[in-house]
Amino acid sequence: MVTTSNQNTSYKKLSIQVSLNGLSFCTLNQKENNIEFFKKIDFGKQMDPIKLLSKIELEYEKEPELNIPVDEVSLVFKNSLFSLVPESLFDEDHASSYLKFNTKILKTDFIAFDKLEAGIVNVYIPYANITNYFFDKYGEFEYRHSLSVLIDSLLKLPSYEEPKFYIHVHGNSYELVVIKNGNLILANSFEYDTKEDFLYYILFTAEQLDMDPMDFELVLLGEIKKDSEEYKMAWNYINNISFLGPYHSFNFQTENKPEDDLSEYLLLKSF
Repeated sequence: MVTTSNQNTSYKKLSIQVSLNGLSFCTLNQKENNIEFFKKIDFGKQMDPIKLLSKIELEYEKEPELNIPVDEVSLVFKNSLFSLVPESLFDEDHASSYLKFNTKILKTDFIAFDKLEAGIVNVYIPYANITNYFFDKYGEFEYRHSLSVLIDSLLKLPSYEEPKFYIHVHGNSYELVVIKNGNLILANSFEYDTKEDFLYYILFTAEQLDMDPMDFELVLLGEIKKDSEEYKMAWNYINNISFLGPYHSFNFQTENKPEDDLSEYLLLKSF
């Protein structure tokens, strides 16, 4: 774990999730296992990285809790600018080549990668202006792609012979991770506009994997609830649907906290 350059130990770790349509901040007191600060900002629309940085700067100007010293900082980038590569085939010197077929790459883009426990490398484009801002503020810190956090955490769950489709919803997009016998079968992200779109990508993926919706379990997490139209639509076509159970042991010692812990799965799992 990379720590910040603060000399005084506070036992605090700050986790930040960054996407073009919102921000989340969370501070954990690691000694007490307490969440002492949580804040989520939804922009209501997608912004470019320059405007995103302005939003982050504004939060640091007006939010006192973000200026309390911390020992560690973890930054999670959520975007669709990624590609999964078997580690045996990965060549760091040609990292950009794994992205060029599904992502528009600029000459100024910095290419990063996360090595996952499954023997997979997630190659992605972080927002360089954002990483530079936090480096200037904290010194060394850790950053990862949200899909890396998601895959590593799901592979630590008990394994089953039957396939499980895990869907993590965020706004109008979701990550779909398929695991069978403790092995990663597929991981991808999809954007959707309607509940029909939401269902279509699940069923299309199942068809491509030659899996029957009556046989696998669909496990939901993130920003989705039982009263959502997406859930109701999926229930009509998929036999076994559940929500992920308890996944952390933190205590929220702050008035502002998520209505549903599952909605901040990635943020809390980055601790």
